Order: sequence, then C-alpha cells, then structure tokens
Amino acid sequence: MCQDCKKPYYITTAIAYASGKPHIGNTYEIILADSIARYKREQGYDVFFQTGTDEHGQKIEEKAEAAGVTPKEFVDKAAAEIRRIWDLMNTSYDKFIRTTDEDHEAQVQKIFKKLYDQGDIYKGYYEGLYCTPCESFFTESQLVDGKCPDCGREVKPAKEEAYFFRMSKYAPRLIEYINEHPEFIQPVSRKNEMMNNFLLPGLQDLCVSRTTFSWGIPVSFDPKHVTYVWLDALTNYITGIGYDCDGNSTDQFGKLWPADLHLIGKDIIRFHTIYWPIFLMALNVPLPKQVFGHPWLLQGDGKMSKSKGNVLYADTLVDFFGVDAVRYFVLHEMPFDNDGVISWELMVERMNSDLANILGNLVNRTISMSNKYFDGVIADRGAAEPVDEDLKSVVLEEVKKADAKMEQLRVADAMTEIFNIFRRCNKYIDETTPWTLAKDEAQKDRLSTVLYNLTESITIGASLLYSFMPETSGKILAQLNTGKRELAQMDTFGLYPSGGKVTDKPEILFARMDMKEVMEKVEAMHAADQAAEGAHTKGADDRGDTRESGDAKENVIDVEAKPEITYEDFAKLQFQVGEIIRCEAVPKSKKLLCSQVKIGSQTRQIISGIKACYSPEEMVGKKVMVVTNLKPAKLAGMLSEGMLLCAADADGGLALMKPEKDMPAGAEIC
Repeated sequence: MCQDCKKPYYITTAIAYASGKPHIGNTYEIILADSIARYKREQGYDVFFQTGTDEHGQKIEEKAEAAGVTPKEFVDKAAAEIRRIWDLMNTSYDKFIRTTDEDHEAQVQKIFKKLYDQGDIYKGYYEGLYCTPCESFFTESQLVDGKCPDCGREVKPAKEEAYFFRMSKYAPRLIEYINEHPEFIQPVSRKNEMMNNFLLPGLQDLCVSRTTFSWGIPVSFDPKHVTYVWLDALTNYITGIGYDCDGNSTDQFGKLWPADLHLIGKDIIRFHTIYWPIFLMALNVPLPKQVFGHPWLLQGDGKMSKSKGNVLYADTLVDFFGVDAVRYFVLHEMPFDNDGVISWELMVERMNSDLANILGNLVNRTISMSNKYFDGVIADRGAAEPVDEDLKSVVLEEVKKADAKMEQLRVADAMTEIFNIFRRCNKYIDETTPWTLAKDEAQKDRLSTVLYNLTESITIGASLLYSFMPETSGKILAQLNTGKRELAQMDTFGLYPSGGKVTDKPEILFARMDMKEVMEKVEAMHAADQAAEGAHTKGADDRGDTRESGDAKENVIDVEAKPEITYEDFAKLQFQVGEIIRCEAVPKSKKLLCSQVKIGSQTRQIISGIKACYSPEEMVGKKVMVVTNLKPAKLAGMLSEGMLLCAADADGGLALMKPEKDMPAGAEIC
C-alpha cells in the first residue's frame, strides 16, 4: 500500500516531566505506546507517534538552583536522559518534542493571547493551598489528611496575582460531549470518576499563570507572569504537529488532528479529559478521539517514588534481563484497568517460565530437531493427522483474539493470546513426540510434516510478537530463515516455503536465571547504592568538618560500619593482582565494562559497573586488585568471573585499587 493511501493514526504519550530520571513506572507508558504504534503500523496505518518532555515550572527552577545550574542547563540534561531511556527501550517514536522548543513557546504565547482577547482568560488573585511537586492549588476540602490529594506531600498557603481560565463557561458543553461519545475516556471507570467527582459538581475557574517563579513561558502582554504548566504542557499535542493559532497550521496538522489516542497515566486523567478538551473548545479545535488513562505499575504494594526508596529504573533492569524481557514484563503484568505489580522475583519467574521455557526452549527444540533429522530443511510432506488441524485452528484463532484485544487496547491480554500459540506448540510436541517418529523410517514424512507445522506456527507467533518484543521477533524469524509475516496474511496456515532451511546454529533467546543468585546481586546492588548515598549525604553534611594539618585540609568520608567478621571469614576471600589485557563496553549498558584480566596463567572475564569513570581504552594495561574466588555470575547476559576492587568518593566517583609497586599478574594480596 502506498504511504499516501494509508489512513493516518496519531498517538501520543504524556510528556515526561524533566525533573529527573524516569523510573520503570514512567517508562512503562512509552513502551505501551510503542507497542500500540507498532501494531497500528502492522495493521496498515500511517502512524505518527509523538512523545517528549515537559520542562517548565517551579519545581525545575528550584532543582536547578540547588544543582548550581541554569534551568535550561538542568532540563537539557534531564531531557537527554529521558530520551536515552526511551531509545534504550527500542521505542519507535516519530517526534520528541520539548516544551522549551522555540516554535512551541511561540505558539503557547499566541494561544494565551487569543484566549485572553476573546474573554476566556481574565486577571485576578489566587489564594489557596499549593503543592509545589504537583504544581497545583487545592482548597481545604480537597486535601486528604491535610496534604496534597495527588502526591500526599505538604501544601503551603499561597496568594498571588494570576490569570484564570473560565472553565465553567465550557463545562456543560464538555458534559454533553462525553455523554455523546462514550469512547472518549477509557477505561469507563475513569470517565465515571471525571463526571461524578469533577464535572457534575461544578468546575472552578483554572489558574493559568504564575508570578512567584520565572522559569516558564512569559505572557507576551504581561511579562511578569509566566504561563502555568497545563496550558503550556497540554498544547504540545497540537504544536508538535504544526498547529498555528493564527490559522496557518501545516498540512501535517490537518492530516493528523484530531489525535486518535492520548495515552496517559491515570493520575493526570483530569487534566487531559477536562482542562485539555475545554482549551480545545475555546480554540475551536476538534477534541482528540480517545484518552486512555492507564493504571500504575507498582513495586510491592505502593507507587514507585524516590522518597519511598522503592524505585526501579529501566536501564538497571535491562542490565539484568535485556531490553525485550523488560518490555515483556511491563506489558504483560499490567492489567487493563487495575494497577500492575513488578518485583525482582516475578521478573525471574517470568524469565524462566514464559521466556526461557515456553518461548525460547520451543524455538531451540524445533530448530535443533530440524537440523538433527533433516539437516535443517523444513518440508510439508502432507502426512497429516487430526491433531494437526487442532494446532492450526488454535494458531489462527489466537491471531484473531490478539487482534481483537489490541482494538480494545488490552495489550496484556493480547500478549497472553500470542503466548497461547507457543503453549499450543509445546503441547503439539508432546502429542506428536518427534523423537519417537525419528526412530521409524516409515514415519519420516510424518516427522517432516510435524516440524513444518511447528515452524509455520512459530513464524506466525513470532511475527505477531514483533509489536511487543521487536528484537526477539527478529531473532526468531532470522533463525527460521524467513521474513516477518504480514498481519493480513495471518489468516492462512502454510505460507512458510516448503523446502526452506533453518539456521544450523540456533541461538539461546533467553537463559534461565537462578533466583538465589539474582536476589544476592540485587541485595548487593542495593547495599552499594545505600553506601554510596550515605557517603554522598555524609560528604554533603560534613563539608565544613575537616581536620587541619598545617595549611592543608584533609577530606574524609565516614561510612556506616558493617557487622564484625572473624579472621576465618576474611580468610575465605582470595585477592590477587590482575592485569587487564582487553576491555570493551557492554552493549546497551551505560554502567558496565567487560574486561579480560590476566591472573597468573589464566585469563578471566570480569564485568564491572565502572563505565562512568573509566573508558575501555583507559583500562587496558592496568594492574588491579581482584577478588578471584567469587562465584561466577551473569550480568547483562555475560559471565563475570571475579570482581575488581574500587574506592568510592562522596560524589560517586570510583578509583580502581592498584598495588603501590609493580607486581606480577597473579600475585596474592594478603
């Protein structure tokens, strides 16, 4: 189909607040949006997928001041980190908008002026209780236990001159629209919440400017005011595709708007289904077709937050499990309407049961048997039995079910349907017992047909898996020596070319993981993080506490003491001098280096989280201290056979521990 003939589909995420590194709960949204965008492309749509960063506000101004940088320098760094995470997770966005983009800022100023000129915005004073992290005002009755109803933090009384938007003017029109368009807010529970808790009781006018901080888009006709976050941030969905307030919008805007889907977290559903539609009504711009408020991804029994100390980051998880495994976890574990839970234990279980066993082992067994019995040639010999028809029926039916689930944005359910294909294939192996057929020459055609049916089923399943786990899908299809099957062709079984040949070297897609080893690494990682944080805090608290020796000042760090050990405990550890002879960065890891370390007559591979402080080139030739009797473990899928010893300063900087004098590789440290 020609590109111009395709029906457009415009999908957006909420733009990430550029106040810091996004955790896995934040990252879930971009992965979810990516899976939907990829699937829509498979359906034949001309997809435009936009994401980005929200970069203004008091919170950012305060963080920048604390960091000793300008707000622009602060958000430049934060936006780069957010984009790095989005790219790490292999998301296929078409545009990354920043609210500090000049064209966006210019349009926000024009929008504000237009709404003011037509009487929708007026000047007044705001007096209420203000939550800085949420950048929101609340009345006393809206507080929960005297604190912010959204984040639970302290609120402070505030009064300031401000511009207000007349929300009540458009509320009846919005209520009517929602009633006439039941698909507009999804899931239905979110719609009911907005109607019953906000719209029907009556809307208060909305504060749309601030004067108590300066990091924002200035109001063009009253520069002491800056545009308040929601009028600034929400308009990215139209400014990013060429909307012009003066009526000179681009062809792209005409093609893509109204958006097909705004994908957002449930905590900001109010802003996207009340404030945003009303702004659009005032601008005489059509409303988006659908706003979907997805639930939260929780760790344990609570929402992730740095203050709770329960934050997981995508790059940390990728180091343990790989990109596609993390994509699978977050998509599969998130229900349609309820919060999902993520934990290290659950991820290891899913890795072993779903990815390594159900999928990885299936692909490996099928290819290995094809090579063992037919030199890798896949041929349908027509030796069919009734069980084959059941396999084919299940595979084709699961394609339809997955497609129906995706139409409803039930991504987790769609993935379950896809994995039902792989489950049925494993059952088919048990039913047909290829190893038994292989013992009987008269069953050779039957054996060939069985392996063909498995290969065709896996091809369909792997093709369907592409939207969710694109790298894994590609690896499977490459091993089967076939291309990705078009979605429109998945109503037919038997398109794999008879006589094709699979690879002679099947790749292990997902290796099983030892729960105990993983949890030991996690505990060690947490301990190291806490020690580093403690050292950083101690260093910050004790900057004036130095001991003088003559005219010099000696900086010290006090670390929390660990429990005492006996000499026998210490004697169990073996320390030796190692010489680094080769070193390279671990692919797709921002932390890890892989070193080949000569220790005596042996060479060991050691993975170390020191990439931030050492380049691979710097490492080569160094003599270092190594723990050599540490049990080997896998990090980022690579075997590590020891540990390099480092010292850490208060700022998290690392220095390799080296012998004072030149010592031979392998010398024991005692």
